[in-house]
Amino acid sequence: MLPEDIIIAPVVTEKSNDELQEGKYTFKVNKKATKVEIAKAVEKLFEVKVLKVNTMNVSGKKKRVGYHTGKTSDWKKAIVTIDTNPEEKSYLTKGGKSVKVTKKYKDSIDEFMGA
Repeated sequence: MLPEDIIIAPVVTEKSNDELQEGKYTFKVNKKATKVEIAKAVEKLFEVKVLKVNTMNVSGKKKRVGYHTGKTSDWKKAIVTIDTNPEEKSYLTKGGKSVKVTKKYKDSIDEFMGA
C-alpha cells in the first residue's frame, strides 16, 4: 500500500488538539493497515520520527432517517506519537568507529489542521 492510501485524514477533536503539545497526532487510517505500515507512512509523508503507534477500531453508529434505520461505516483510528526533540544519534561500528546518523527530522507536523 502507498502512504497516501494508508493515511486517510486527520481527526480533529478537542482531545486530539490537547494531545498535540505531547507530540500525539490522530489520524483516520485504512482498516487493513498495520502499526508498522502506519508508522512508515507518517515518517515518509511528514518527515518526522515516529516513536509509537496506537490503533483502535471505531464501530459505526446507528442512524435513523424517518422510518429507515441504518449504520455508519466502521473505521480505524491511529494515535501516532512523534519525537518532539529529534537529536543526532551516534553508534559504534565493527572497527570501533563512531558514526553519526545525520538524517534531519521535523519536530511537529505542520500540515496538521491546515497550518
